[in-house]
Order: sequence, then C-alpha cells, then structure tokens
Amino acid sequence: MTRVILLLATLAAFLLPLAWTVLASIGVLPDNSATPPSWKGPPTLEHFAEIGIAEPAFWQELATSTASAVCAAALTVGFSFLGAYGLARSNFSARRMLTQGFLVLASLPVMAYIVPLSDLVRRVHLLDTFAGVVLAESAVTAPLAVFVLHGALTQLPPVWEEAAVLDGAGLARVLGRVVLPLVAPSVAATAIVLFVIDWNLLLVPLVLTSGQVKTVPVAMSDFFTFERELDWPTAAAALVVSLAPLALLVAVFHRLLERFRLGASDGRDIG
Repeated sequence: MTRVILLLATLAAFLLPLAWTVLASIGVLPDNSATPPSWKGPPTLEHFAEIGIAEPAFWQELATSTASAVCAAALTVGFSFLGAYGLARSNFSARRMLTQGFLVLASLPVMAYIVPLSDLVRRVHLLDTFAGVVLAESAVTAPLAVFVLHGALTQLPPVWEEAAVLDGAGLARVLGRVVLPLVAPSVAATAIVLFVIDWNLLLVPLVLTSGQVKTVPVAMSDFFTFERELDWPTAAAALVVSLAPLALLVAVFHRLLERFRLGASDGRDIG
C-alpha cells in the first residue's frame, strides 16, 4: 500500500504541472478571487492559433529544434558506439580510469563545455548555423553516450566477434552484423535519452546563435521573458505544441526498443 501511495504521489508531482499547462492552453485558468477557488474561462482552441502571432517563426523553430535533436542524437550515438567499442575491447592498464573520466565529463555542467565550444565554433565559422548547433550538442552529450554504451559492450562476450573473424568478416562487418544487433536495445535506449537531452538544451543554442538559427527552448525563453505582454494561455499553448514532436519521437523509439528487446529474448530462448 505504501508503494502505491508513493507511486501515485510521484505521478501527481510530474503530471500536475503538465495538466495545468494543458488547461491553460485551452483557456481554463484558476480563479483565485473566488471562494472556494475555482476555474474560469470556457475551453477554446483560439490560443493555439495565436502562437504564430506571438512568435511568427515558431513553426520554423519547432522544425529546427526537432531536426537538430535528431541529428545530434544520431551523430553522437554513431561516434560514441565506435569509441565505446574500442574502449571495451582494449586491454591497456588505464582503461578503467579513462572510462571513469567519461563519467566525470558527463557530469560536468553545460557551461563547462560552452565556453571552449563557442570559441571553436567561431574559429571554424559555424556560429549561428545549424551545423554548429548540432556539432556542439553532440560534443556535450558524447561522454555520457560513450560511458553508457561502454557498459553495454563490456557485458557482451567476444566469442561472437571471434567466430565472425574466423569466418573472414572484417571489422565493419563484425560491428554491423554481429555487435550492433546484440546491443541494439542499449543503443536505442541511449538514443532516446540523448534526443531528450538535446531537445531540452538551452545554453548551447542560446550562446552559439544570434537569430538565424533558433530552437524551441530559446523561443520559449522569449515567451517567458515577455510574459507581461503575452497571455499565459498563448505561452502554454506553445509549450503543449512543442511537446508533441518530443512525445511522438520518444514513443516511436520506445516501440523500436520493445521490438529489439523481444527479438533479443527470442534469440536467447532459441539459443
């Protein structure tokens, strides 16, 4: 019973702000002047139509944010998988220390990365560009991806790779045909986490762009910066719309993860 109560309390703590946002987006707001407190305003979808008026480039910013998060997550997973595999199959004495180093790097705040990254991006003339934002977001999340994927790859016995090498397979074929299918659930789960992190990054696009490229977190900060000039329902509607691609892509990744997991279970049962 205690566990159920704790679970319900946790769900309420996470869902109540979201429920308030959804109600505000349709014009239903708390009436603090009434006794007892109640809700005011008939439900309406007009505030969703006002998003483009309050932030004319919002839909472009939504597309930019989605594309940058997808590209950054894919780029990070691809390179981190190669790095984690090399680290997992290495035998040098400092391997454990290097692995812990990636965990330390993953624990650093974004501010620790943004200062050197901004200088590097400026030197290669990628300031205020889509490529600059994607590369910077990948650099910020790469240590976490390497550490997580390294943990999955170290648990994978090398016997499958050795058998493939004996059959004449090269490194690319071993990675693509043997290793990747076996750790696909871990790769998919890592991609989900990275996508969510990249989507929510504010400091990276805020520092590295000046208007040509704008993501949803930066646009939402503009909403709340000028909250006195904007109705709360309009800002709430923009927030609800911005969550739609995130929820959709996470749901797709989750379905793929479940499919990978069931496939791996069937493979173990057959074996």
